[in-house]
Amino acid sequence: MSNWKDAEFGAGHDHIFLGAAHEENERRTWMVIALCSAMMVAEIVGGSLFGSLALVADGLHMSTHAGAMLIAALAYTYARKHATDSRFVFGTGKLGDLAGFTSAIVLAMIALLIAYEAVSRFFSPVPIHFDEAIPIAVVGLLVNLASVWLLSGDHHGHSHGHSHGHGHVHGSGDDRAHEDESKHIFAGGAFAVSIFEDGVPPVFRITPETGKSKLTPDTVSATTIRPGGSRQTYSFADRGEYLESEEEIPEPHAFTVLVRLPDGEHEVEFVEHEHGHGEALATSMRDHNIRSAYVHVIADAAVSVLAIIGLLLARAFGWVWMDPLAGVIGALVIANWSWGLMRDTGGILLDMNPDRRLAESVRHVIEDGGDTVLDLHVWRVGPGHMSAVVSVATNEVERSPSFYHSALKRFKGLSHITVEVNRVGALA
Repeated sequence: MSNWKDAEFGAGHDHIFLGAAHEENERRTWMVIALCSAMMVAEIVGGSLFGSLALVADGLHMSTHAGAMLIAALAYTYARKHATDSRFVFGTGKLGDLAGFTSAIVLAMIALLIAYEAVSRFFSPVPIHFDEAIPIAVVGLLVNLASVWLLSGDHHGHSHGHSHGHGHVHGSGDDRAHEDESKHIFAGGAFAVSIFEDGVPPVFRITPETGKSKLTPDTVSATTIRPGGSRQTYSFADRGEYLESEEEIPEPHAFTVLVRLPDGEHEVEFVEHEHGHGEALATSMRDHNIRSAYVHVIADAAVSVLAIIGLLLARAFGWVWMDPLAGVIGALVIANWSWGLMRDTGGILLDMNPDRRLAESVRHVIEDGGDTVLDLHVWRVGPGHMSAVVSVATNEVERSPSFYHSALKRFKGLSHITVEVNRVGALA
């Protein structure tokens, strides 16, 4: 290997890696702050005027609620205003994760305080003014539900299923391909060509779409042609309602397929779009800042529900211990959510790779073209934005960093790529 290198470090492009819904989430968070602040002022003023200590206490609690939201809102505003600041080497996309990690610590402290207060009341019960406490808890729940509604949507990062944009099939009731996930061939009948990987290694399936169409394994084959020119031929077995390839399909699933049928060859193409599977995709896309705000209001709503149940049972049956018990349960729920948020945001702040399959797909794209990946790092730089640094060894003189940039453009979530090219043999 020669010691000559050709590298491209991404000069001439921006490093804005904010989430797609950044400004919308920022507005939502400020709206929740306004709601909580209004409620806080109303409770403190009302409690002071009418001599209700419980109302004042809940108003002060609402101030901590607004303070937690303020962390998220300021993170959004600061990240947006400094998105083009060159001092941030990879942009401000991770600021939301830092805010989420901070909020997780605040949630953990709140859980400890609630648990401490609840345990103390087990040993030293205090009189409960039910006629005041229950309406306040109900009002608090309504405010939390309104906050949940304001923050609702797909921005808080809960994953519902998978998202594959490259023709994968995840099985309907009869394991047949959905029409919009298949490639269609018309050759004396209609046939659907799909990639199936519902709980099994990915394989090709060819399914007749007209009742009179029938294929046999000895008259069918498929050959994939990848961007680097490498080919692989697949033979098929009869599975009854469809033919299935006997060989597995390696990632990435971006290639041209020559399907040989009795009437000749037919060409179809599978393109890799948003890459990621299940939780890996959700993690790479998730906005942890709005998630932290969402978790906070959900946790507060859960505590309000538990408090209302505990107060009603305590008043109806004299079970005074139900109120602190509800507090302990609420503390455990908040602690669990806090740990999940802390774990996810901490991993991103430490540059853990949330999508290993993306890294393997990047490796395959390069090595399928006959090159060798010497070093590869993939990490998240913002919601929906991944970055990659790759060192390649090649004996192809004409392959510059731009060649690999073009080859990796198919991965839409890969927003920042740095390539180092090492010539092997050519200049030795």
